[in-house]
Formats: sequence, structure tokens, C-alpha cells
Amino acid sequence: MVKFMASVILEKIKTFSLPKLPYDYNALEPYISEQQLKLHHDKHHQAYVNGANAAFEKIDKAREENVLLDVKAVVKELTFNTGGHMLHSIFWENLAPAGKGGGGQPSGELADIINTFFGSFERFKKIFSSAASSVEGSGWAALAVHPCIQRPLIMQIEKHNVNLYPNFQILMVLDVWEHAYYLDYKNERPKFVEAFWNIVNWDRVNKNLALVK
Repeated sequence: MVKFMASVILEKIKTFSLPKLPYDYNALEPYISEQQLKLHHDKHHQAYVNGANAAFEKIDKAREENVLLDVKAVVKELTFNTGGHMLHSIFWENLAPAGKGGGGQPSGELADIINTFFGSFERFKKIFSSAASSVEGSGWAALAVHPCIQRPLIMQIEKHNVNLYPNFQILMVLDVWEHAYYLDYKNERPKFVEAFWNIVNWDRVNKNLALVK
């Protein structure tokens, strides 16, 4: 039975692939330009997909050749690139064109949780914006919740894999690497953070919350 299950798993092994955006490249203008979005999605996100797949290839090749890997180096490479892929995949989904699903304020259970734990949406917005604007170097701001205690927390993720809270499920992210905004906002990250609130897809974030349960 164990051998059968292993063979089934091996047959289903796949590689990561770049997800298609759920909107057109120009749909997030004027907050994110078509040029900026194409570069970010097609080049930078694709690079993390490629990097993650390359790390898995190293692991597979080492197994086939019966050689030992530099585990520390490969794991670091793998966590960085898989983190980049997963966070970007969440990011695209929690955006929507302004006035067409993007912007405004959250509703439903998400709004209740934000009001309960942060006091109000405006206070939550200020805390999240501060976390995003003050990331040292490259990273992310994220809203996450623990599935057991239903407590939300804001993460300030460095790179793609530092300062993640174990077992907290991510509901919403904002990419504040320079590659996410430099063409549109130059070095003015806070302006990009403020623009983000016009294109947040709160319906998607609410669905992510429902999946945590």
C-alpha cells in the first residue's frame, strides 16, 4: 500500500507555473501602470517560479546521482523562491480594478474581525500602511489569521521568507519590493502604499478568511 501511494505521488509531481492575472494588464491604472504590472508579473514573478523549479531540480538530480547536497544553501534558495511565488500569487488575487471590485472598505466577517481587533478600519489601515512603508529593504506587509484562535495579526515580512509567523494563514499581502512600484512611484514607497487601498479586492480577502476555517 505504501509503495502504491508513493508511485501515485510521484506520477502527480508537477512544477510551479506562473499564474495568469485575473484582470488585464492595464486594469489597475492609474494606481499601477500597465508597464509596471507587466514587468512585475512577467519578469519578476516568473523569476521566482524559475528559481523554485531549479531548486527542486537540484534536489531530484542529487537523489538520482546519490550525492549529498549543500542542504543549507538549497533550502535557503528554495524558501526564498517558493515564498516569492506564493506571496505574489496571493498578491495578484487580492487586487482588483478600482470601482470594479477594488477599493472601498471590507464587509462581512472580515470587517467584524478588523473592528474587533484593530478598533476600526481606519486604524487598521494606518497600522498596515506603517508596516508596509517601514519594511527594511525589500519585503511585504501581510494580514494573517491563526485558524485555531481566529486572531488576526499584521506581518512585516522581509524578503519572501523572514519574520513569517508559523501556522498563521495569510489573507492579504502588499508587495513593497522596489520592483513592485519603482516605475510608477520612483523611491516614494508611501505613495504606492496609499494607492494600494484603491485596488484591494476585499471580496477575495473575505474568501481567504472563509478558507481558513
